[in-house]
Amino acid sequence: MGNSYGTLFKIHTFGESHGPAIGVVIDGCPAGLPIDETFIQSELTRRKPGQSKITTQRKENDTFKILSGVFDGKSTGTPIAIEIENEDQRSKDYSHLENTFRPSHADYTYEIKYGTRDHRGGGRSSARETAARVAAGAIAKMILGQHGVSCHAFVSQVGDIKAPHYTSLDLSKTEDNIVRCPDAVTAEKMIAMIDQVRLDRDTIGGVITGVIKNSPVGLGEPVFDKLHAELGKAMLSINAVKGFEYGSGFDGITLRGSQHNDEFYADGERIRTRTNHSGGVQGGISNGEDIYFNVAFKPVATIMQDQHTVDKDGNEAIVSGKGRHDPCVVPRAVPIVEAMAALVMVDFLLRAKANKVW
Repeated sequence: MGNSYGTLFKIHTFGESHGPAIGVVIDGCPAGLPIDETFIQSELTRRKPGQSKITTQRKENDTFKILSGVFDGKSTGTPIAIEIENEDQRSKDYSHLENTFRPSHADYTYEIKYGTRDHRGGGRSSARETAARVAAGAIAKMILGQHGVSCHAFVSQVGDIKAPHYTSLDLSKTEDNIVRCPDAVTAEKMIAMIDQVRLDRDTIGGVITGVIKNSPVGLGEPVFDKLHAELGKAMLSINAVKGFEYGSGFDGITLRGSQHNDEFYADGERIRTRTNHSGGVQGGISNGEDIYFNVAFKPVATIMQDQHTVDKDGNEAIVSGKGRHDPCVVPRAVPIVEAMAALVMVDFLLRAKANKVW
């Protein structure tokens, strides 16, 4: 049913937006990993709603409970189950959607696919599900940290406002403002745009840039499980994502091969590239350079304006958004992008141990 992700480090998420809880089962976490619950909570707090005036005002503490797989503060090698209770549902805000389909939502497609749907906040199609991914991603980050690998993400564009290239930014400043852009000047412009869009009862899209640093050389499984292909699948599985590119991406088509090729050179005992148009991936395998990519998020589909639609019987209807929704999803999606990147990297790190006889 498409609720699982991963090969050796595998997660299975469960729950709905307005059900009693959501959660994740992580299978394949090696035994003996120190589990930092404070870190898990800090990651969930970065994603939770109600953070600022430019995010949804739904109030969820996103406190979690580990049900299995951890003993005396360390992983046991058995499945780790994590539960996150839903605390602030307002199902009545969605009662008018029981028989109508919201434009650009999953309402119609879920109805046709399953013959039924949970209209309360979108049910399983709600971005509320991504909290479970963030919890699993926190554990993946703990494993990566033991190998010196780090996953970073930040808001690089809102509407037509763009931040400078990541190589000129101090990524440690990402959390210094509510929009999660490490460039303070750009951040102020982004915040002003999102706030105006909110006042206009509308929404706006944006781009999150991901950067994976200190990746070992050799991660990725050709032919079909290329590293960048799995990153793309992971990112495109996030709600509201409409596009993915890595390295030079679509801009690379404007260059000639002589400009685009990343020449090798010896940096002591390490082989490096002078440029990084490849985005740290060549032949679907990591080459040791920064892995960087862009993830495009559409404007949130729920807007506080009347829109034309149809009901289950095909009759024309008018629907208007109610309740609490993000005017721009990208500030809260930063930890989700990091989590999915970490899940991809950990899975390949474990798979790499079976690539050759040691």
